[in-house]
Amino acid sequence: MKLSIIIPAHNEQDNIEETITRMTRTIPQEIEYEAVIVNDHSVDRTAEIVTGLCNRFPNLRLVTNSAAAGFANAIKAGFSGSRGEIFLPVMADLCDDLSAVKPMYEKILAGYDVVCGSRYIKGGSRLGGSKFKGALSCLAGRSIHLLLGIPTHDIANAFKMYKKNVIDSIEINAKGFEISMEIPLKAYFRGFKIAEVPTVWRERTAGKSSFKVFKLLPDYLKLYLWAIRKKILGG
Repeated sequence: MKLSIIIPAHNEQDNIEETITRMTRTIPQEIEYEAVIVNDHSVDRTAEIVTGLCNRFPNLRLVTNSAAAGFANAIKAGFSGSRGEIFLPVMADLCDDLSAVKPMYEKILAGYDVVCGSRYIKGGSRLGGSKFKGALSCLAGRSIHLLLGIPTHDIANAFKMYKKNVIDSIEINAKGFEISMEIPLKAYFRGFKIAEVPTVWRERTAGKSSFKVFKLLPDYLKLYLWAIRKKILGG
């Protein structure tokens, strides 16, 4: 099964080349994959750098988010522009643990539909970044695991692997980073098989993050309450 690694990139000229080269060094050769870089309205040299790298890496492609700028639209553009049977969003800022790709892929081959990278289980961790944001994501992940029984402790992490049929079966309404919470929740309620593997998240060292916790918190909270209500009421 071919894996499509989807990397949304907004003004990531300082990170994107290292992300791509690290990916080529880390992903095992036995995994057939393509890397789909989504240029999300960058005004720096991101697209130029990726275009040049396409000559070095034949499995690398550049697509454009033609909708409004933003993480959710960039991810959806990546889904639409991918040719694989499995999708894996990866951040362009080197924060995701690419060594976890192999165990995640193996879970997919074993029959799971969604595999979540989890920072909050044994073997996983969150290194650097805001302690407040970390505490919020940990609380959300652990509590929704207990309340819903969903088999992941890290619902908010974007580093998740999906079979294509999961994405095709879900109506995605998210406008921002909460897309990473919306998809697995809706997959869970549709009866898809979910697993998790430990992963290590590291704060970016270059560039500027567009994740603004107080601006995004209402959208995450809305999804959180929707899921609990759906669990209680059923259907």
